[in-house]
Amino acid sequence: MTTKRTISDPPTGGDTEHFTVHHDGLTIPVSRGGRGRPLVLCPGLCSTQADLRELTELLRRDHDVVTFDLRGHGLAPAADRYSFEAFLGDLNAVMARLGRLGLPSAPVLVGYSLGADLAVHHAAERPDTVAELVLIDGANPMPEPFITDAGLAEFRAMVADQAAGQEAARGTARQVSLTAGEIFDLGLEMDVVRSGILDRYRRIDHPISVIMSTSIAGDSGAGRAPRHNRLWRAGIERLVRERPHIATSWLDADHRLVFTHAPDIARIIRGTQRPHGRANS
Repeated sequence: MTTKRTISDPPTGGDTEHFTVHHDGLTIPVSRGGRGRPLVLCPGLCSTQADLRELTELLRRDHDVVTFDLRGHGLAPAADRYSFEAFLGDLNAVMARLGRLGLPSAPVLVGYSLGADLAVHHAAERPDTVAELVLIDGANPMPEPFITDAGLAEFRAMVADQAAGQEAARGTARQVSLTAGEIFDLGLEMDVVRSGILDRYRRIDHPISVIMSTSIAGDSGAGRAPRHNRLWRAGIERLVRERPHIATSWLDADHRLVFTHAPDIARIIRGTQRPHGRANS
């Protein structure tokens, strides 16, 4: 249900407020609901706020939760450019709008996958706009790129299958407008972004919690999975060595953990915000 109250007041009960943010010639759809501490949930590449509905509803029990769609995802229109900086501009625009709403406190910024990387970059550049970060299976300073020259063909085929599978969602709140080629290019760019993300972490003084999958690429013993899973854990071990204050939780899951383990993730997020609380390693 869409309420009539002003968007500076948190919706109550099961109410959800819908509004838009205009940025870079695009209209970004935003939803807000729940009551409690402000929290912004940023989706990742090829995921939408509709996809994150279970986690959103769980968090709304004790948070004033804001969700939105990145360009080319869900109810947001397609764009003429897709890049990490373009997506970061979308998040920055949403956060700037929230900053004008008179929230009672700076929000917790939760990012999934690409959304986690966006959250780190946003917090490093605009520290006054967030209270803390929760990063779900992203923003990983891996010691080596995921995608090697030898693995390009396999990655291209995987992306093509992913794009084909998304056709069924066309015209719905779960649609993704990006082509297989655009997703492929973003995958390559993300390896570059993550190669320098430790420097961004060094600029952040806020509390940070990370929630990671034990098997980001699945539990197969063949193909890319074993190497990718090793790199994923090695990257987080590298991060914690450099930033030992970061609370780390591992879930026995693959990269779909926000869909398969939403109750666990909601519980961890609540636990990281208890006084003197830390998530279990």
